[in-house]
Amino acid sequence: MKSHVQLSNQLSDYPLWTALVTPFDACDQVDYHSLQQLVAQQVDANNGILLLGSTGEGLALTLAEQRKIVEFVCALAPQVPIMVAVGGINLAAQLEWVEFCNSQNIDALLLGSPVYAKPGVVGQTQWFDALLSAAKVPCMIYNVPGRSAVAIAPEVLTNLAHHDNLWALKEASGDIATFEAFRRALPTLAIYSGDDALMPYFAQAGAAGLVSVAANAWPAQTAEFVRRALSGTSPNLFTTWADAIHSLFAVANPIPVKTLMHLQGQLATPHLRPPLTHLELTNHAALHAANEQILSWN
Repeated sequence: MKSHVQLSNQLSDYPLWTALVTPFDACDQVDYHSLQQLVAQQVDANNGILLLGSTGEGLALTLAEQRKIVEFVCALAPQVPIMVAVGGINLAAQLEWVEFCNSQNIDALLLGSPVYAKPGVVGQTQWFDALLSAAKVPCMIYNVPGRSAVAIAPEVLTNLAHHDNLWALKEASGDIATFEAFRRALPTLAIYSGDDALMPYFAQAGAAGLVSVAANAWPAQTAEFVRRALSGTSPNLFTTWADAIHSLFAVANPIPVKTLMHLQGQLATPHLRPPLTHLELTNHAALHAANEQILSWN
């Protein structure tokens, strides 16, 4: 059996992870036919796949739907790694979810901060310590204060350094100083940008890759974007991509990207689970322009 270190090294071969959307049909049911096609597109682009994150509307799904999605994608046996999100506020429920994930053929877990409660350093350490202790695969911790309402303190990483399955951090605060603080706290940790637009800057600061929303709509193009950002060969990347990526966050994610994927013909409907709705986005001109720009980019 491979060690966590060996598995982590294999995961690090994938600098781009797509936070996959969850497609729904017009009756608000998961569209598994479209899901299979979306997985195939990511495999073709050789991108890692993240299921049930905020882009995948994980918290809007029932537990039965979450389980079925994971089982369905695992049964497809994609030739790229699968990461599954762990998120919520009830630790016992999250530990049960981790136990389920341990029984599936997945490669990694994304461990989100507990939402709403806003714990301090001790509470954050206890939360992640419990999840890391239960997990049987490498784990990426997710710092997203804009959604969880609490920022992970750098010292939490130091407190968790003894876990050999602590593989990476997804940094989505949008603050390069926070990125640097995490690097100082645990230099061996792989840090991934959680913000598509900031990837060129994070790459210069030593990021290992990107967990992306944009790669849903542009799998191959985003993979090339990340490759060039990491190699430092295209200094004008930010100028090329900034406006396009901005259009994907005009309203709450994943409303714009699902709308764009519907316009592209990738999704039969842009339907989202309440309280999100595609009706929030009334003007699609920016999405059309972004799509034309990125599909013609090279």
